[in-house]
Amino acid sequence: MEILRYVEEPRPCSYLPDQVAALDYRYFDKLEAAEFELLLHRGWRRFGFVLFRPACANCGRCQGIRVDVTRFQPTKSQRRALARNRHIRVQWHPVEASQAHVDLYNAWHANMHALKGWPESAVTRSEYEYAYVAGRPEFAYEGRYFDGDRLVGIGLVDWLPGSLSSVYFYHDPAWRPLAPGVFSVLQEIEFCRTHSLPYLYLGNWLAEYPSMAYKDRYGPHELLQGRPADAEPNLWLPPH
Repeated sequence: MEILRYVEEPRPCSYLPDQVAALDYRYFDKLEAAEFELLLHRGWRRFGFVLFRPACANCGRCQGIRVDVTRFQPTKSQRRALARNRHIRVQWHPVEASQAHVDLYNAWHANMHALKGWPESAVTRSEYEYAYVAGRPEFAYEGRYFDGDRLVGIGLVDWLPGSLSSVYFYHDPAWRPLAPGVFSVLQEIEFCRTHSLPYLYLGNWLAEYPSMAYKDRYGPHELLQGRPADAEPNLWLPPH
């Protein structure tokens, strides 16, 4: 059941410095998989109890993007990433918030702070649980990536009746040279194939921002047109 909805006050855009941004937020105390999938088709993303999508008044350049799994073909560089990581094994489980999760998450964020100037954001176990495990919806899963017996990555996903939504991925900084981000997306595509899910949703795509632009390398893919309301049809089209 939806308990709150609001649009935040306009603020400077984190991606396009010449733009003003705002997000539309919806809070749910309970959300069924089929109900969320209908919203996912309309561009909504989920973290914990919160769903959100862009509500920028003067810009629509952020677009939802999804991979057509049934037609996906890896590129040469993606095949190389698979080969370099053939020693990595992946296990899929409902989401958890162990101390191992928190330690890995904090190590990754500390590395991103050093490399890219991200704000320092070490979290406690309870803060991690609130952000990523809150409510423990039945469709919230994670891929656990192991190098031998060592946990080196966590990929949070929403496993829905007809699709998989990629939520968040973090990893051991020492794994970075082997392209773990590429490998994780390819594992999620393989998960979709194994479970006959035709689409992998990758969130929003923005050509001008490198941390989001990479998503169009997984193809063929489709982009959401506009911001359809709950009762309106959703239209996903290949890029022009």
